[in-house]
Amino acid sequence: MKSKVIFGLASMAVVASAAFSSCTEKAAPEPTLKEMFQDKFLMGVAINENQASGLDSLGAATAAKHFNAIVPENVMKSAEIHPEEGRYNWEAADQFVKFGEDNNMFIVGHCLIWHSQLAPWFCVNDKGELVDSATLKQRMRDHIHTVVGRYKGRVKGWDVVNEAIVEDGSFRKTPFYEILGEEFIPLAFQYAHEADPDAELYYNDYGMNVEGRRNTVVRVVNEMKNRGLRVDGIGMQAHMGLDYPDLNEFEESLMAFAGTGCNVMITEWDMSALPTLTQSANVGDTIAAKANINPYADGLPADVAAQWNDRMEDVMRLLLKHSDVISRVNAWGVADGDSWKNDWPIPGRVDYPLLFDRNYQVKPFLAASLEPEVENVEEAPAESAE
Repeated sequence: MKSKVIFGLASMAVVASAAFSSCTEKAAPEPTLKEMFQDKFLMGVAINENQASGLDSLGAATAAKHFNAIVPENVMKSAEIHPEEGRYNWEAADQFVKFGEDNNMFIVGHCLIWHSQLAPWFCVNDKGELVDSATLKQRMRDHIHTVVGRYKGRVKGWDVVNEAIVEDGSFRKTPFYEILGEEFIPLAFQYAHEADPDAELYYNDYGMNVEGRRNTVVRVVNEMKNRGLRVDGIGMQAHMGLDYPDLNEFEESLMAFAGTGCNVMITEWDMSALPTLTQSANVGDTIAAKANINPYADGLPADVAAQWNDRMEDVMRLLLKHSDVISRVNAWGVADGDSWKNDWPIPGRVDYPLLFDRNYQVKPFLAASLEPEVENVEEAPAESAE
């Protein structure tokens, strides 16, 4: 196994030999992830409703201690926050924002326009037929103005549009696209900026290492910026596995996105330790059960854990290499037990994809970097008895 990386921190201080000096060892406070990377990028995390409310106290405490940015896992998606036309559910979203404010975090809203977990009424009439373009524009504007407006000045950035482009570079055939074509994306950014002119606005997608998707994202972002629309960042979700994505391709995309003048963000980082079934992060994907679909239900073998840690170390090296253009690195969940990768794509599947294990202990590829420094303190000479 490769040696652990000390990511920008001083290594453990060497304790001088007692033969040369008399000293005591004083352990400094344990550093946190947000402190470790404070000169590089924000360290963010997706939190769930139980963590925001404090019901999951260990998860909440870990998030508050180690991270300085947060994203809601589900509570701001339209099906949750706006389940019926004219009716909003604010309680869970309000708790999320309060959690971020109470812990002095950079708060990101997720997400305003997404075809999945979409409120069932959003794009159809009372007969279940797609609405016309004027109706959808008005509904988009009302939804975005209401949600963004409620948290104006408090939520600092928004994933405005999520997962609109497929791997070959074409647009996903969602109701938004079927009714409005490509224009639904700039319209969403326009409405979000109207609602909060100071908020940062982002486009977010998975599989961003793929050339077709990469090229279309760059084109769409550049076109919006050329029209004078505000686009601050491009989110690379970074749902990874032990054998994907190719990190050279990932780096090419990262630099292509930086070339638009936008910040690049790693927005939903996790790495499955299980055999690859699909590289898709589309939550609508399903797959038939196989004999080897849940191989590590009782724990991760040491050799697989070592492989996982080595690859995560490689990814972190890459992110640090380009920290000048990366504004935030965001894990998609606090600890392994929180991950959407569990129970997907079949109930009972157990995965180990996040930065903290199920006991809220940091994974080995970061643990060496979080060891507190040892400060050598010279002891005062004893007073003479004479």
